[in-house]
Amino acid sequence: MSISNEEIAGLVRSDSVHKRVYTDPELFQLEMDRIYGQAWIYVGHESQVKNPGDYHTTRIGDQDVIMTRGTDGKINVLYNRCPHKGAQLVAQGDGCAGKFFRCPYHAWTFKLDGSLLSVPLRNGMEGTTFDKSHPDFSMRPLARVDSYRGFVFASQSAEGPDLVTFLDGAASSIDNLCDRAPEGEVEVVGGVFQVMQLSNWKVFYENLHDTMHAPITHESSFMAARDEAQHLGEMPFELLIMDGNGEPYEFWEKLELRAYKNGHGYMEAIFDPAAATRDPVSRAHFESLAAVHGEEKARAILGMNRHNTVIYGSGSPHTVFQQFRVIRPISVNRTLIEIQTFRLKGAPDSVFDRALTYTNVINSPSSNVMPDDVELYRRCQEGNMTRGGEWVSHHRYAGTDKETPEGTVSVNGTSELPMRNQFAAWKQYMLSGNSAQSQE
Repeated sequence: MSISNEEIAGLVRSDSVHKRVYTDPELFQLEMDRIYGQAWIYVGHESQVKNPGDYHTTRIGDQDVIMTRGTDGKINVLYNRCPHKGAQLVAQGDGCAGKFFRCPYHAWTFKLDGSLLSVPLRNGMEGTTFDKSHPDFSMRPLARVDSYRGFVFASQSAEGPDLVTFLDGAASSIDNLCDRAPEGEVEVVGGVFQVMQLSNWKVFYENLHDTMHAPITHESSFMAARDEAQHLGEMPFELLIMDGNGEPYEFWEKLELRAYKNGHGYMEAIFDPAAATRDPVSRAHFESLAAVHGEEKARAILGMNRHNTVIYGSGSPHTVFQQFRVIRPISVNRTLIEIQTFRLKGAPDSVFDRALTYTNVINSPSSNVMPDDVELYRRCQEGNMTRGGEWVSHHRYAGTDKETPEGTVSVNGTSELPMRNQFAAWKQYMLSGNSAQSQE
């Protein structure tokens, strides 16, 4: 790579970034090494590999990986590569390998932890340097794998903070998502939506906490929801969740934005939790939690009012409506979004039904809301390819952020604190040499 650290440092200012961070293919390749080669990245949920031999394929940066459960019950994360000829061991998606992985090319087989099990016609290897126990002949595991309350993360780097330290305050959002289940556990149910967006991966992270865009970008959907509600004489849930984007600026200014280390953070939810407990679904949910924890703790759990949490490099869990939008970079101008929906174990079925409704209406490929965002992300990508200017502004309330022991807090809900925080983390990663590639 020909981009110097001095050049990288000059791309990020305290209140703006250079457009190259979204458009330069060379910078994108550096990100795959220095960010996705270092950070803890969400791989999947343990419920996606319930039984030994089950596997789930995904990507960490530009690397195809397999999450699988071993015969000992341990979760393994392996590069999706046969060490013989380099073929992918399994096709994209989920499945069950049985007791071992078998390469479809030459039938080399591997234990579920990736170690070599056997090769055909073993006598043909005798008298050579072939050593079955040598790691060169096994599937390579990622350097570190850990799970936080069933959410599996992996790092390609053997060095760096442990998972809990890395997650910092964002871990409390995962806690709240799980605590909303009377049994304290969640599981991925109902399949996974996928959306390919024609934009850089960082644009999605910025938009997750961009409160200024909602009443503008989503005007068509919330106005349609209001028109339909007027026609019906009521505002059912399907319309209410679209209508929320139409709140005036005064509403958004009052929301809290909080930023943590490593680019993480959250945005306060836009739906009133007290009002939500008056509907039958939320009331049944509350009663199921109160039966286990008592009313006071049930209120505290449901009262944690967060909309989008950012786990930088991984995606965004949504605690209230039980989903995780997983963000996977594909190229400098292509990003794959996976939407996972969770069932709260022990909660009424109606709670999961409501989560599915939210996923379909707001975040699915055929929703009334997501296409608005996807179109604007594309326009940002295209606009930054022109000669119309060099810098992207993050000036809103710059210099006013409040540092606290629990993270940095905005003084106004329309602040661009989250964007500044994300790019501070980006700069730190990009100037670090502790990457997976540098350790090989």
